[in-house]
Amino acid sequence: MSLPETTEPLNDEYRDTVEYCGRTFSKYSLEAGTYFAPVDEEEIERLELMHNVLSKVFDNRLIFPPMATPRSILDCGCGAANWAVEVAEHYPDCEVLGIDVSPHMLPDHAPRNLDFQIDDLNSRFTFPGNSFDLVHSQMVAGGIHASRWPSYVRDIYRVTKPGGWCQIVEMYLNAQSDNGRLTYGKYLACLNSEMETSRAVEVVKSLSEYVGPPKKSPSGIEYGGLDGERGIRRYRIETHYAADERLGNRYDGYDLAEPRDQRIGRANRENIKELLATAALYPLTEQTKSAGLVAHRQGHG
Repeated sequence: MSLPETTEPLNDEYRDTVEYCGRTFSKYSLEAGTYFAPVDEEEIERLELMHNVLSKVFDNRLIFPPMATPRSILDCGCGAANWAVEVAEHYPDCEVLGIDVSPHMLPDHAPRNLDFQIDDLNSRFTFPGNSFDLVHSQMVAGGIHASRWPSYVRDIYRVTKPGGWCQIVEMYLNAQSDNGRLTYGKYLACLNSEMETSRAVEVVKSLSEYVGPPKKSPSGIEYGGLDGERGIRRYRIETHYAADERLGNRYDGYDLAEPRDQRIGRANRENIKELLATAALYPLTEQTKSAGLVAHRQGHG
């Protein structure tokens, strides 16, 4: 493939895994504090489930911008490569490059026009500028530090060709207790902090707010340094709801009576259940172990 070579390649030590509570995790990701979900077969199945849910939400659209024949695509944080594989199959003449910090979930057999590299998205890109027609970033908030987001968006913009597109998909996930018995203490705060979705949504929204003259405001310079002088004229943001149909016919002012929306809600219920379980396993178990150790020491003077 003629795509540019790696950003900052990781050493073999980042291929190491650790077993924890019966699940397999990336040792590098745990030690770096960047990603706390497992990297095993169960997680591959969950990522496929999430991909199917998003396909329903987006009516099977893989690429949202008006691109007839993209020639080069970068998929950031490709995970198990569900999206990358489909895109490569749909555009056989397009070179697709998927990058992820973990090689453990990548498919053994991929389309001939799909290649993979192991890279940490928390490091600055070293791809040459103007390299890709489309840069795709989907559901990576849980693996990117909140402070990295502005420079991450700048990196995406730099490696996108003039006239190219950036497609960012993130979910605003705020773990709460339905019956109020579990207050927003350190455990829920820890879980929501690990997901890091709020910062991602802020940055993505900031891209859609620019219309007209450049604005020196948090929606422009601070949140990614993108403005009119750099060629940004207009971005569009789509908001889709994937609420559980058991909430009734309306959720946050959104009509859930449509059968399509209810089907999405049912599919997403299983995805969210698995997502919360996998994302919470390591950080909350570690929090509980620490709290139990403190209580044990205090109880014994």
